[in-house]
Amino acid sequence: MWYYWVLGAFVVLAALPLLLERMCKPVSEWDRGQTTGDLAPLSQGLTHYRWVGPARGPVAVVVHGLSTSSASIDGLADGLGEMGYRVLVYDLYGRGLSDTVSGRQDRAFFLRQLSELLSYHRLSEDITLVGYSMGGAIATAFSADNPHFIKQLILVATAGVVTEESKFSEFCRKTPVLGDWVYGMFARRRAAKAIPKVGPSSMAGKVYAAQRLELRRRGYLPAVLSSRRGMLSEGQEKDHRRLGRIDVPTIAIWAEHDQVIPIQALGVLAQWHRAVRQEVVAGADHAMPYTHCPQLLQAIVKAMKI
Repeated sequence: MWYYWVLGAFVVLAALPLLLERMCKPVSEWDRGQTTGDLAPLSQGLTHYRWVGPARGPVAVVVHGLSTSSASIDGLADGLGEMGYRVLVYDLYGRGLSDTVSGRQDRAFFLRQLSELLSYHRLSEDITLVGYSMGGAIATAFSADNPHFIKQLILVATAGVVTEESKFSEFCRKTPVLGDWVYGMFARRRAAKAIPKVGPSSMAGKVYAAQRLELRRRGYLPAVLSSRRGMLSEGQEKDHRRLGRIDVPTIAIWAEHDQVIPIQALGVLAQWHRAVRQEVVAGADHAMPYTHCPQLLQAIVKAMKI
């Protein structure tokens, strides 16, 4: 009879990540009712968005990164709004207040969401497209495929050039089934421990609080792992070389002490796209949009004037 106990224990252990995921709460209508934004009914699901800045002005669209919602780029959006831009920000699927959507979160997945959101708002030209981290990779891919939409491209600590990855994330990304189990068991705790303890009054504190909420949201961890296996597994040399050939104005801002997107990415990107205008924010790490936002905005303005 002992082997029945062993089998039962194995089944429970194998199912534990699924049970942990089911214990998380999905986004509710109450959650969405607290936002000042709105919802776009796109083909893959509802996308939460909001407009920032003046009612009229050149349009900027800002795309956030892998493990945060659009809360991570609030300061950047506000700063662009103060520059006179009419800024559209939105939550990628599986983050923030957007729907959790099944399917591999690869290039086609994210470009479909962005394309449909732009179509929903009847935006088709003269867009300043801004991307942070994985959002930079999405913005790069979209700009390379749809250059007629783009007035300028602004990349903030962008993925797709050089990326550092932990052994844990690499194993989970590359290993089917077992990697899913390990990620489901341990990624939430690892991510929670990595979030700094900062007071909620600061811009960074608000982002860290939003990250903690994300970790309790059903569908969030599977979305992050799917993105690692999809969008973040792609190198973007071809995209950047194409942007250089067709002369899409491109700005890249890097953080001096970034351990996720290391500073050597600046040199690699310069080889791929020789006309790119680049700046470095001194003292900043990968959290630059919410820890060094004023300096980031200054670097963007400086690069615009070059």
